[in-house]
Amino acid sequence: MRTHTLLPSLLLLGTLSITTACSPGSPEPGAAGPPRSAAESPSPVRGVDPSKIKGLRIVSNSSEQRSCPFATSYPDVPGAETMTAAMKKDVEQRLATFREGACRDGSVGELNVSHRFLVASGDVLGVRLTTQDGSAAGSGLSTKAYWYDGDAGDYGTALGLIADDSRDAFISTLKDELKGREGFDTTTFDGTLSDPASRVTALDDMAFTADGGLQVSFDRGEVGAPPAGTYMVALSQKTVTPWLSAFGKRAQRQTMAPSRSLALGATSTPGPAAPTHTASGDDDTDCKKVTCIALTFDDGPSVPETAALLDHLARYKARATFFTVGQNVAAHPDLVRAEARAGHEVGNHSWNHPDLTKLTPEQIASQLNRTSAAIKAATGREPTLFRPPYGAVDSTVRSATSLSPVLWDVDTEDWRYPDAAKVARIVIGKAQRNSVVLMHDIHPTSVAAVPQILRTLTARGYHFVTVSHLRASL
Repeated sequence: MRTHTLLPSLLLLGTLSITTACSPGSPEPGAAGPPRSAAESPSPVRGVDPSKIKGLRIVSNSSEQRSCPFATSYPDVPGAETMTAAMKKDVEQRLATFREGACRDGSVGELNVSHRFLVASGDVLGVRLTTQDGSAAGSGLSTKAYWYDGDAGDYGTALGLIADDSRDAFISTLKDELKGREGFDTTTFDGTLSDPASRVTALDDMAFTADGGLQVSFDRGEVGAPPAGTYMVALSQKTVTPWLSAFGKRAQRQTMAPSRSLALGATSTPGPAAPTHTASGDDDTDCKKVTCIALTFDDGPSVPETAALLDHLARYKARATFFTVGQNVAAHPDLVRAEARAGHEVGNHSWNHPDLTKLTPEQIASQLNRTSAAIKAATGREPTLFRPPYGAVDSTVRSATSLSPVLWDVDTEDWRYPDAAKVARIVIGKAQRNSVVLMHDIHPTSVAAVPQILRTLTARGYHFVTVSHLRASL
């Protein structure tokens, strides 16, 4: 599977332009995964602004426990229900396997599934999911592209970009170009691509580049010796165009010259407008004289949960701190602006929620810098705080950023307990003066617990402030 991550590539010019990367695959800047070598460059796949997709909802799930670290996300786009269902099935199967295995036996590992839009234009939608599974053999990196044909009204595999009568020539060319590459095995290639079912699985990650070329990526062990890692083949526009299916040609055109809108036949594009609550001024609460507490919400923004949460907080004139995930900020900058406008603090929670202690200093910096840039673009201000995913922070992480880390002393474990009443009882029962409470605004039950928390603790004399305000008062 694949999402928010790009495999490295070297793009050569020519009538038949094909290159292959044989080292372990690497994510795009900021995503979790093995580091790229200095010789490799990012894949030239055109970027997509997800905030322009009407009705978009990012489906996220995560834990904050290092004994069972996982974070998953995939997009739900109105009109592409069959594609959403396919992504949901794949992600939930991955997560169930991980939780049954790594989480139960206590083995060291982390599951991260992130997403990246390949194209969202006209009647074509392409999404790549990238999975980094630390409990799997080898690098644990796998990728998969999902394609939706709005004209046909259905989800299709990546292989559907290639016309049926052109697939033999397409595969033969891939084989010819892979020959001689380190670790490539002809027998493995033939065995994998001769079987119709395994062919679909092996050729499940294809994406067009901005100039109309096609990238074909193979996961570790699919067409070569596992130690050789992943392979990526880049085909020029001139080479690949004659082999494309009708849908493939439309996908190619929409990638090269994207339209301003995405029309997949949805009868509506639901999504509540961002709240317009506005703070009356700076918070003048004196935490030396009154009892203060800081509610913090991780992993958002999320639709519709974050909007509902902002309404709850406004009703009690409570301020909070939101530790946002960069890929969600990019999808919903309006909600992040609403958080800041209402007097809440917006912090950094990485781009796609990896364990930062398992990354290189360059990857850590990319995860945090990219997210800070998205927050500044949405609010006009860079964050000063970050919450390390899973609370995992060490000297390498601290040295890679100027942001100040923020942990917590009240853990609701709301990801484990989808029960609003239970979450409320945990916070109310554990709350103390100057507590920092960990919650998540991606869970409806967590948001539903907030009114009871605010009502009960307000009656007990608590004042709800941001983390920075609480720190300044100590």
